[in-house]
Amino acid sequence: MRDEIDSREVEQAKDLLSMAGAMIILTGAGISADSGLATFRGADGLWRNYRAQELATPEAFAEDPRLVWEWYGIRREAAASCEPNMAHLALARLASERDGVTIVTQNVDGLHTRAAEMVALERSTAEAARMERPEVDGTARLPLELHGCLFRVRCTQCGERYGHREPINADSVATLPACRSCASLLRPDIVWFGESLGAAIEIAFGRAQEADLCLVVGTSAVVQPAASIAMVVRQAGGKIVEVNPEPTPLTSVAAVSLRGGAAELVPSLVS
Repeated sequence: MRDEIDSREVEQAKDLLSMAGAMIILTGAGISADSGLATFRGADGLWRNYRAQELATPEAFAEDPRLVWEWYGIRREAAASCEPNMAHLALARLASERDGVTIVTQNVDGLHTRAAEMVALERSTAEAARMERPEVDGTARLPLELHGCLFRVRCTQCGERYGHREPINADSVATLPACRSCASLLRPDIVWFGESLGAAIEIAFGRAQEADLCLVVGTSAVVQPAASIAMVVRQAGGKIVEVNPEPTPLTSVAAVSLRGGAAELVPSLVS
């Protein structure tokens, strides 16, 4: 009976997604868990080994940038060893092929961006194969990364931001990453505790107000203000579809709440 109910719920979720015009997709650490990346709050989470509240702050970086960079170097190595999974790729294809789809992620692992770039390359290659003289649009539909990205840096002096995937040498302050423009100390381009999410959250809320549906994947829905995005959609008359292994605060208000992993369920929902 449970399998039958699940099947009906999956079909209902697929119908809601197919009928939606504008759509916002909110993802959390659970989507990357299927790529082998430990979540912070899970039983094997990184927060059990490191006190992020003590390291991911401007004050901690000012006091000991070497220690903070050492911790972020570990996190970067973990994220770099993982690949986008089928859920990342399915959502990237959806955003690439369908207008009005916005992916908003709380994750800083860069896997959504890598998936978008992989899908853009797929499309470019396919178009090139079909046309003798192709005019290829290889633009990636990049996600809104609310909390920043491990593989971007920001200068502590001139403020320049750019991608950075080189290994971190945290042997001393002198070996830490330095700005390519002014040679000042770089910091991870991450929104730390006590810092504002900036323009990204305002864009996300604006898209949420216009969305017919919010697909919530792999998030505990407890971290604010990102957790409010789904409720903004609902208050504007839209629906919520949730995919998560465990119930969350959104479960009771979701039109459909599916229990399971992202890589297992998401590809079938958006195909």
